[in-house]
Amino acid sequence: MAALNIVRYIILIASVTVATSAAADIYRYEDPDGTIHFTDAPTDKRFKVFMRDIRKDRKLRTAFKLPGYARNPGEFEPMIATYSRQYGVDSALIKAVIMAESGYNPTAVSRKGAQGLMQLMPKTAQGLKVSDSLNPSDNIRGGVRYLRFLLDTFKGDESLALAAYNSGMNNVAKYGGIPPFAETQNYVAKVLSYRNNYR
Repeated sequence: MAALNIVRYIILIASVTVATSAAADIYRYEDPDGTIHFTDAPTDKRFKVFMRDIRKDRKLRTAFKLPGYARNPGEFEPMIATYSRQYGVDSALIKAVIMAESGYNPTAVSRKGAQGLMQLMPKTAQGLKVSDSLNPSDNIRGGVRYLRFLLDTFKGDESLALAAYNSGMNNVAKYGGIPPFAETQNYVAKVLSYRNNYR
């Protein structure tokens, strides 16, 4: 709990700093030992966008009604439990995907346009009948439903399902397994590590 509070404090300070200076995105990188780093001026390609500065994008400004701060994971426990039961997906796996995808930031938007806690792409969200990807309940429902579909498609193989979640089913089919993309391979390993911790 103390570590979580420290992380939230860092995010808050970074956000305040951004709000009083030039527009900037916040980037996040997690060391193999679990140490989390934040910056608004990444000097290492391992840093990924954690929080978009909505002032730089008019469309995002109109879409966001709240600051894009990561929130207390416990806030989403009831939703995760509900959809875990509904779709028969391990709650630890759901939490792991949320952590890897957005760090529990319900208003996260990637450079490619993926949105919300489980980072649903607009077309994927539309196919899953998710009307508002920035609504935590809608987003988690859609993301868990999609995970269920991928798990069924790959006969319960979590690694392949996660690889498809990250890079698409076509790439998994094309390579007959986890694609040889560093991002996807790291993603699968990270999610499975998070899942084990949540269990």
